[in-house]
Amino acid sequence: MAVDEQRAGSRVSRPEIRLVRRGFTDPAQAVRLLAGPGLEGLADDPVLLDALGATADPDLALLGLARLLEAADEAERRTLRDTLTTSKPLRDRLLGVLGVSTALADHLARHPHDWHMLVTFELRDMHPGPEDFRRALAEGVRRGREGGRSPADALRVAYRRCLLAIAARDLTGTTDLAQTAAELADLAGATLQTALDLTAEQDQDAARACRLAVIGMGKCGGRELNYVSDVDVIFVAEPREGVDEHEAVKAATRLAAALTRLCADTTGEGTIWPVDANLRPEGRNGPLVRTLASHLAYYQRWAKTWEFQALLKARPVAGDAELGAAYLEALAPMVWQAAARDNFVTDVQQMRRRVIDSIPATELDRQLKLGPGGLRDVEFSVQLLQLVHGRTDPALRSGNTLEALAALSRGGYVGRADAVSLDTAYRFLRSLEHRIQLYRLRRTHLMPTGAEDLRRLARSLAALINDDTRSDPVAALQREWKRHAVEVRRLHEKLFYRPLLDAVAELPPGAAGLTPDAARARLEALGYADPAAALRHLSALASGVSRKAAIQRTLLPVLLGWFADSADPDAGLLNFRQVSDALGRTPWYLRLLRDESAAAEQLARVLSAGRLAPDLLLRAPEAVAMLGDPQGLAPRGRAALEQEILAAVGRAGSTAAAVAAARSVRRRELFRTAAADVLGRLGEDPAEALDTAGEALTALNAATLQGALRACTAGWEAEHGDLPTRIAVIAMGRFGGHELGYGSDADVLFVHEPLLGSLEQDAARAAQAVCNELRTLLGAPSTEPPLLVDADLRPEGRSGPLVRTLASYAAYYRRWSHAWESQALLRAEPVAGDEELGARFRQLIDPLRYPGVGVPERDLVEIRRIKARIEAERLPRGADPTTHTKIGRGGLADVEWTVQLLQLQHGHELPALRTTRTRAALAAAAEAGLVGRSDAQVLDAAWVLASRVRSAVMLVRGRPGDSFPGEARELAGVARYLGYGAGHSGELVDDYRRTTRRARAVVERLFYGG
Repeated sequence: MAVDEQRAGSRVSRPEIRLVRRGFTDPAQAVRLLAGPGLEGLADDPVLLDALGATADPDLALLGLARLLEAADEAERRTLRDTLTTSKPLRDRLLGVLGVSTALADHLARHPHDWHMLVTFELRDMHPGPEDFRRALAEGVRRGREGGRSPADALRVAYRRCLLAIAARDLTGTTDLAQTAAELADLAGATLQTALDLTAEQDQDAARACRLAVIGMGKCGGRELNYVSDVDVIFVAEPREGVDEHEAVKAATRLAAALTRLCADTTGEGTIWPVDANLRPEGRNGPLVRTLASHLAYYQRWAKTWEFQALLKARPVAGDAELGAAYLEALAPMVWQAAARDNFVTDVQQMRRRVIDSIPATELDRQLKLGPGGLRDVEFSVQLLQLVHGRTDPALRSGNTLEALAALSRGGYVGRADAVSLDTAYRFLRSLEHRIQLYRLRRTHLMPTGAEDLRRLARSLAALINDDTRSDPVAALQREWKRHAVEVRRLHEKLFYRPLLDAVAELPPGAAGLTPDAARARLEALGYADPAAALRHLSALASGVSRKAAIQRTLLPVLLGWFADSADPDAGLLNFRQVSDALGRTPWYLRLLRDESAAAEQLARVLSAGRLAPDLLLRAPEAVAMLGDPQGLAPRGRAALEQEILAAVGRAGSTAAAVAAARSVRRRELFRTAAADVLGRLGEDPAEALDTAGEALTALNAATLQGALRACTAGWEAEHGDLPTRIAVIAMGRFGGHELGYGSDADVLFVHEPLLGSLEQDAARAAQAVCNELRTLLGAPSTEPPLLVDADLRPEGRSGPLVRTLASYAAYYRRWSHAWESQALLRAEPVAGDEELGARFRQLIDPLRYPGVGVPERDLVEIRRIKARIEAERLPRGADPTTHTKIGRGGLADVEWTVQLLQLQHGHELPALRTTRTRAALAAAAEAGLVGRSDAQVLDAAWVLASRVRSAVMLVRGRPGDSFPGEARELAGVARYLGYGAGHSGELVDDYRRTTRRARAVVERLFYGG
């Protein structure tokens, strides 16, 4: 007996286990339902069970199906069962609806024949419009009357039948959100028209006395309606010929009131939806119906800003089409001039704040529509930008949020990336709202809290959720919702408070005030680390009645958003305050910020991108003017820089002043290059931008050296007479390779040649004095950034003379030169001083760096030994070799030594290898077949990434570094510079390690012969 019971228990449990695996949460109930009336024999149908398991809520879908089958008569039940098991489209539509909506399941239980709607799919056209719905509703009313129903009930049943078809199309992916919302709005318009026809039929006297147009407002007007929503309308009437206007308005009021009751009253078939006419002139206190002239008079004299904003979505949806079109034509010009009203932007912003303040605290975190980061943030942002710019750009005049957003993006009023983010977030939030409302067909915008409700929502939206919803659908849904809400709020702050809206709307500067409370709320929302300090800066910037304060009050809201886009918004705000303190009384600065939106944004980006550019700017804030010039950040060539520096040197009264003048020009040009780099103006491709920056910095340092050499020579001659020698400066290392970073020293060699008749000893002393003073004055402490001139690569290093004659270099290289010195000379290039002497130095060293016999075995061993020693001994204590950009694995040294070895081996036979530039030499080696294409790409990618990391570290920290910063904000700043979004710093480090690991493997083969 026990064995039989055990077997019986086993037989019962196996179906339940199968059901659990298919997603059922109450398998016992499911087993009972599958054994009940109508479903007998289907319990073992894997097709049906799989289809149920694929729904948002398998238990709900099965319960709805059981109720439908139970309600159907025997013939209807057989037909439904047969169709259900043989027709996948019907199965997907019916079960998809039943798995989401108990309200539509109730409808089918009351009207079991309506499931045929999903088979014949009467509205299956890809884009059914108002006329299609009107025909369906009219036919439903006719059938209902024939069956003994009242016209009101017949309309409700027909409406739900159409709603069932829309939901089925939506839930099976036949339509997207925009089309679903448009169909719901068209159904609402058709329902209003049908209801108006029924009321006119019942009150024919009123219908004969007036023409009545129903204007859809809000989401109905914008063709973006929810499943359950108040339908906002405005009624406008005109008398028919021979009818007194007063009598016509009274008649129209009877029709409008009857229409409203018909749609809103609850009967045995429920309600359709409330008709809300509170957007009419004077709201609830005004007459329900007005004539067109009365509407015009009101809007011309009394309407508030929000009323014009509401009219943006106005659209005739029912009644007299000609009158509706006349209404729209008459009012549209006023809508698109609303932005010229006094305090327009401020009024709209304050209205949005009032909406948020009105939300109960218990609902704030659950509000999809009105809460921060909700649907209304998107809608308000889009509408404000439409009203401001739509005056002059008719392409923006759409009542539909997504269409308007796309138009704003096409017109350049919203960045493409921002528009895509807003569009995606809006679609997700609206889809989430739709699914919540479909459950019971109740008007709500609150996220549910029950686990079952959240699970059903997550499963129904799985296609829109980035995370895998299978393991924990509720957690995946919550993450996706919060992610979109944060993005919407960020973009809302950025777009809703654009700084130039007042100027575009021709309002007085400063009309958009910034209260301390509003600033604190915004700062916290935007992620400022120290809101208290930020508020102090804001108070200092915005307080007072000065013109400066007024303009900055207008600018600050959006500047805060721009700063928030950076890794260190607090630093951006502090830097802005310091620049404004220095330039705030300068008229051109205020005009630049007020009138040039691009300049204001560029300034914000530069000030919050790190320490280097702001430090350079704060030393001479007038450089802000570059940001207002479309070509102001374009790199300048060597000739132009040298001409300016030499002119400044020539005007100076002393050697020290002359070198200071050269350094001043260098500081300004460093800012130009750094700002252009931060703003992405040096090239779209990262490698191109890196090369452009390297060329710009090389040209700048070369011109500075030329100016300093001229100044020091002139100073020596003023004291001693004509200089008895010629001097040339030879760039080495990254300087010679045109690969300088922002923190690079200027590696050089100094060479001189006594003039005819001069004593060599006198010439040497003079050259030594001039070059020593040049190095001292360029590196001396000053308000200007130093240019450290490093001559340690000279023969005998620090132990040797600073300056040698060309003959001395020749004698040294002939007798004592080591392999590493030939390697170092690969990047030697004359950059300043006597050009003819520089050219002769190049001729001297070419046989050394491009030896005709290649690299002897002993030199190859020596080069490899030195490289291995550097790796072992020069890596700083505690440094991670996988992330050290200079001598770490796969870093700059690995790539450069590999390329230089190829140059030493093959430069004599391949002219293309005779270049000081690493990337050019690597490309030439690949072209000649010395390196495989894929290997060359790996090495190039590692070298570019390591070089960009070094530049980023200098830009962010304001001091050079060869490793990733340890401080989180600095690392985030480096990641932002390299194109990684917020919170993705770890990805940067992982990508760097992966890239350099591949490069190291190539180096092992090519350099070490592994």
